[in-house]
Amino acid sequence: MSVHAPADTDLRQQVHDAARRARVAARTLGTLTSEIKDRALHAAADSVLASVGEVLAANEVDLDVARAAGTPAAILDRLALNSQRVDGIAAGLRQVAGLPDPVGEVLRGRTLPNGLRIRQQRVPLGVVGMVYEGRPNVTVDAFGLTLKSGNAALLRGSSSARHSNEALVTALRAALVAEGLPADAVALLPSEDRATVTHLIQARGLVDVVIPRGGAGLIDAVVRDALVPTIETGVGNCHVYVHAAADLDVAERILLNSKTRRPSVCNAAETLLVDAAIADRAVPRLLDALRNAGVTVHDDPSEDDLRAEFLSMDIAVAVVDGIDAAITHVNEYGTGHTEAIVTTDLAAAERFTGEVDAAAVMVNAATSFTDGEQFGFGAEIGISTQKLHARGPMGLPELTSTKWVVWGDGHIRPA
Repeated sequence: MSVHAPADTDLRQQVHDAARRARVAARTLGTLTSEIKDRALHAAADSVLASVGEVLAANEVDLDVARAAGTPAAILDRLALNSQRVDGIAAGLRQVAGLPDPVGEVLRGRTLPNGLRIRQQRVPLGVVGMVYEGRPNVTVDAFGLTLKSGNAALLRGSSSARHSNEALVTALRAALVAEGLPADAVALLPSEDRATVTHLIQARGLVDVVIPRGGAGLIDAVVRDALVPTIETGVGNCHVYVHAAADLDVAERILLNSKTRRPSVCNAAETLLVDAAIADRAVPRLLDALRNAGVTVHDDPSEDDLRAEFLSMDIAVAVVDGIDAAITHVNEYGTGHTEAIVTTDLAAAERFTGEVDAAAVMVNAATSFTDGEQFGFGAEIGISTQKLHARGPMGLPELTSTKWVVWGDGHIRPA
């Protein structure tokens, strides 16, 4: 169900009222057992599948509007749903139900010399705001991860997916009610007016954290204007550095997978760096491989090219004078997402991993592996490129904070 109101209702009040209801729901969610949450996730999966007709009809409305607006084919593909994709969305909820529950996990604890027993344990964040573009599957992914981690989700999707998101959230809320849980564990804010984003990200005291997920423009706007704590995600100017001691067969394979597997995602490679010591033989081979794969090569890159997150079949190429220059280049132009080195030299690999400042650093592996599911901890709500609270793929533990619990026996602190 969407949070809708008459046209003359103040949007700010609308958003804040939804946040207040979410806070009430979050208090309940934070006390639920894993069994109750998992049962609710399976019920939500069943509800999504039972609503497939309504979901696909709503999605067709969104697609018709997008086609009429001349939306590019790649964006239409992100927006489009079909029976198989809805099956996948439901399967994702069941996968989250099977993951370990982070809430209540004790991270450390001990008994002090004075007899006080202290422990630090995981607790939910509270109300998690999500601002995201396009893909309706993110609506359900965000719900599943926030519910399992004991949080309420306040969602602000894009207007292009409005009807799809509404149909999905209606199905999710129906499942919650059927399980005796608060419907306001998930709510969808209106997407027709950009002001709802501002009101969400400035709802300090009502929303505990905001996670933007989308392109650089969206993320920059949210981080710039938010008064609520924000986890910056997603922008990826990722590099593949082919070191002087690289196996070129391995380098070609890694480069092509990093660039061409899914060029529109944040872990795709955007720049190829080649060590000057092997440039004469490596550059022609690697550029031919890229061009044969349909990649447009920017081999005389401008400053803008070197800083670009192309999100397309484009790549910048630069020759660097050794590993020091490679590390300097990556730390200057990279966005802290994923960086890769291809080398047979262990010392070079260790230097690169130690000195490159990024959420993930790959040695002889494609940048495309930076993903929560690939890392083995299930679905993710985004990939954090900042350093506070969470960094890298964000799964269930990253949607928690901690609380210190102290047990005494009439203890008082001496003056």
